[in-house]
Amino acid sequence: MTNTKIISLDAIADHSRVLQERGKRVVLCHGTFDLMHIGHIRSLQRAKREGDILLVTVTADEYVNKGPGRPVFSHELRAENLAALQCVDYVAINYAATAVDALHKIRPTIYVKGSEYRSQANDVTGNITREQHAVEAYGGRIFYTDEITFSSSSLLNEHFGVFPPDTKRFLENFREKFRDSDVHRMIDSLANLNVLVVGDAIVDQYHYVSPLGQTGKGNVLAVKYNEEEQFAGGSAAVANHIAMLVGSVTLATAVGDMDNHEAFIREKLKKNVLPVVSRFKNAPTVTKRRFVDSDLAKLFEVYFFDEEPELEGDGAMIYEWLDNNIEKYDVVVVADFGNGFVTDSMIEMVSRKSRYLAVNTQINSGNRGYHVINRYPRADFVSLNEPELRLAAHNRRDTLEDVVETVCARVGAKQLAVTRGTKGAVLFCATAKTFYTVPALSSRVIDRIGAGDAFLALSALCLAKGIAGEVAAFVGSVAAAMDVQIVCNREPLDPVAIKKYVSTLLK
Repeated sequence: MTNTKIISLDAIADHSRVLQERGKRVVLCHGTFDLMHIGHIRSLQRAKREGDILLVTVTADEYVNKGPGRPVFSHELRAENLAALQCVDYVAINYAATAVDALHKIRPTIYVKGSEYRSQANDVTGNITREQHAVEAYGGRIFYTDEITFSSSSLLNEHFGVFPPDTKRFLENFREKFRDSDVHRMIDSLANLNVLVVGDAIVDQYHYVSPLGQTGKGNVLAVKYNEEEQFAGGSAAVANHIAMLVGSVTLATAVGDMDNHEAFIREKLKKNVLPVVSRFKNAPTVTKRRFVDSDLAKLFEVYFFDEEPELEGDGAMIYEWLDNNIEKYDVVVVADFGNGFVTDSMIEMVSRKSRYLAVNTQINSGNRGYHVINRYPRADFVSLNEPELRLAAHNRRDTLEDVVETVCARVGAKQLAVTRGTKGAVLFCATAKTFYTVPALSSRVIDRIGAGDAFLALSALCLAKGIAGEVAAFVGSVAAAMDVQIVCNREPLDPVAIKKYVSTLLK
């Protein structure tokens, strides 16, 4: 049975306009309302007393960015809960990340928020200030209730089994040492770092298809083509993640002299990323074309690349630039995908001249078996997945801890992280001989492509800034948890969303 109190956002805006023309006071509340509790009910009842009609907008599922397992309840169920309250007159689902557009449409007389939002300095999103401006633009005002408050996130984390027991214990122990505001401040402290990213540029292509089944004349899978999408990946994706957190980033990379996709890559870089681009001779820019179904399962992958590309002028331009500029940067992050851009000469140079050097040497189908971290004579921080680590040590049997210490000593690293997918991540701090283990912090996986790059970007910045290893591992794990919920490298990680995720985990 359809609830007549649940209507569209446009319909709510029409009601608001008509009622205000009749001299009525329209009150609006907005939120996620994932777990209805007495704090919500009292706040809504108090809001109704401020006017003649109470309207409520609910954030749609796809715009709820509050951490793993959220929202627990769909927007239809959340709207139904609200509509069941006598004090609520109409409910609409808001398909946007903030209430700002809804406020411009509805133009309420009064916009009501809970007392926890009274201090706008504590609002990591900055949305309350924008919402207040939107309300006041049409002669309205914002009102803060003083009713009893509870944290929905805390209640859900504690009672709804959002996390498995190991994750719950980890978060309980971590929040005893660090508050969410502590981690927020540490993330903010990264802003003044001057960062250089060095590595292969990659274009990731997704061709979305629908499987039709086996062909009639052979063991061949037939698919129906639907659409395609491409992304700036590799070092470009790492640079974009970092650019969201610091003032400026320089990206040293290379594209091919044919099928180079250079205009596309430059267009996808954030505005504060300065590209320094060299070229390969008689080679394309590395392009990975994946055929994926509606569930993002990879059916087949095609590489477009030269296995042994040569840089124009034997790389003289990029070598000279690096030689003259590496020492200017606080952090050098090498995203080495083993596709030919990062040469032995370049490795020697960044190892010798970088003030703080973070490296990932990624195994992929084009370099499996010969591309390992052992190529680097020195690195301050190394981030690898477990197969990359064990290949570097030629050791698949010893404990992870023993292999980590072996590889860490081999490259003289201060810290070494191992990402382990659903098993989370481990960070080893060599000086203290301490291991920090962080469980996987996401309960939903859309696409794992790029999660290791996100971990590298965030953890490297934290460690270069001198932030404690256990916090760096946590922040890197948050980045990876958020990234697996993004299709490939469709968008970089937003620092506001990172802080919100941290707050949800630590409530």
